[in-house]
Amino acid sequence: MKDNRSNTKIEEIIRASVKVTDTPTTEQNNKLKAALYQQEALLQKRPAAHTLSLWFLPMVLNLVIFSLMTVLTLTMIENIYLSYFAAGICFYVSMAGILLTIVGVKRANIKKAITIRIEKRGLLV
Repeated sequence: MKDNRSNTKIEEIIRASVKVTDTPTTEQNNKLKAALYQQEALLQKRPAAHTLSLWFLPMVLNLVIFSLMTVLTLTMIENIYLSYFAAGICFYVSMAGILLTIVGVKRANIKKAITIRIEKRGLLV
């Protein structure tokens, strides 16, 4: 029973401290509104950021790398069947990279995920 009384005392103290009876004056509200309007005006004066979407970059790098590997396999491997097999694998992987990029654009919205924001005056945000 003693624990219950101490808990009720603590609860009363907490409830008394939580009650807020102070209300800001109209002068304080007006000062706060003026400060917010000034900050908003400063934000609107800032130059608009340019966005550069790099969603195509993984696909292009994949195509370049595996195209070079295809040319390398065709020129370096002397066995014609083995070189065509390796070139076919490289071609297949490059097409899979294109397909994965298309799926990423449609399903995962990588156009927004792989975006660089460039602000004027060299500031990055």
